[in-house]
Amino acid sequence: MKKLWRGIVWLAVLGVALALMMPLFTPSTKMEPSSRSHGRHGPAAGAGQPTPVLVAAARAADVPVYIEGIGTVKPLQTVLIRSQVDGKIQSMPFKEGQDVHRGDLLVQIDPSLYQAQLDQATAKKAQDEATLANARLDLTRYNNLVKTNAVTKQQLDTQRATVAQDEAQVKLDAAAVDSARTTLGYTHITSPIDGRTGLRVVDPGNLVHASDSTGLVTVSQIQPISVIFVVPQQQLARIIKAKASGALTVYALDNTAQKPIDTGTLDVIDNQIDQTTGTVKLKAVFPNKDLQLWPGGFVTVRLLIETLKQAIVVPVAALQRGPKGPFVFVLDGKIVHVRQVTPGQQDDKEVVITAGLKPGEQVVTTGFVRLTEGSRVNPATDEGAAASGAPALHQATGAAPPREGAASKGNHGHRRTPAAPAPAGQTQ
Repeated sequence: MKKLWRGIVWLAVLGVALALMMPLFTPSTKMEPSSRSHGRHGPAAGAGQPTPVLVAAARAADVPVYIEGIGTVKPLQTVLIRSQVDGKIQSMPFKEGQDVHRGDLLVQIDPSLYQAQLDQATAKKAQDEATLANARLDLTRYNNLVKTNAVTKQQLDTQRATVAQDEAQVKLDAAAVDSARTTLGYTHITSPIDGRTGLRVVDPGNLVHASDSTGLVTVSQIQPISVIFVVPQQQLARIIKAKASGALTVYALDNTAQKPIDTGTLDVIDNQIDQTTGTVKLKAVFPNKDLQLWPGGFVTVRLLIETLKQAIVVPVAALQRGPKGPFVFVLDGKIVHVRQVTPGQQDDKEVVITAGLKPGEQVVTTGFVRLTEGSRVNPATDEGAAASGAPALHQATGAAPPREGAASKGNHGHRRTPAAPAPAGQTQ
């Protein structure tokens, strides 16, 4: 009997323990508000409580449209200085990395051998000129003597031939003198362009040959300088059309791809498309007054192809995606309405709205999670969007040119004031 009661007691204790532990293993049945489960497409939650949101006004602005690419900086001209004669280098009167001008002396090769050759050619010419002068005097005498039959006509003809032969020899000597003088000039090597010298390949005292392929030093023109970059072939038609209307501006950006470091112009469109990559090469020329661009470096460039006049611009965070396509929440007093829009060019801060909005209309930029058509809101100005709303065209302010990206990803976070505001308008 005691064992029976003891078993009943243990069963009762076990039942109480299980009852106490049951909530720990049972999923919570507390439901989230329907607005959280359905997002902005569900019924409005907290009907009596306005949803706090941040809003920004749509504005009209001139929006530049860019094509972006990665380019390689190249000198506008590069010359490998080589010797055209054999000889020992006497001097190289320049410093490595020095700016030189066209005609400045770079290398002096020992000229003594070539000076002697010029002197020899000059003396030979003088000798043959004397011989020619004597032959011409004899020809004059023969012309007089043939009239008295003192010499035969054959002798006269022979003397005429001698004069012609001596004249040809003098011309040959003159060519030899010019050749020797030119060769002597090769010992005095000057810069053919304005530019900057590189590192010397050889030093004074070394013997160089005209057959050497390594050269002596390079001179590169870096002011102005060029940048070679590529763009997709799909952009070629619009670039050609834009270039036909006038010079196109190109911006070289700093390492952050935000701030322009130099402004140049599009110089050349390559005459063929690379079939492997489907791209075409473009060449831009920059003044490079501050030497921010250096040969061999990589740089991000943005080509300005057009400017959208008085386009409607809103923060990119305002653009949302739904089953019917892109839309924004437009503020009407304390109520928001869903409005379908047509987005155009955009960057990571702003997007152009080509249809669906008017300047001055306010759109929600933050607080979408509880919003539906007709939701009551408690709006506040998005200070970050307001700060970026100034028409800070980078040509005047130094802010980065904008970049066209994909459609908005629905960023719901609050956007602080950007460090370098820029309008939308970049194409890839």
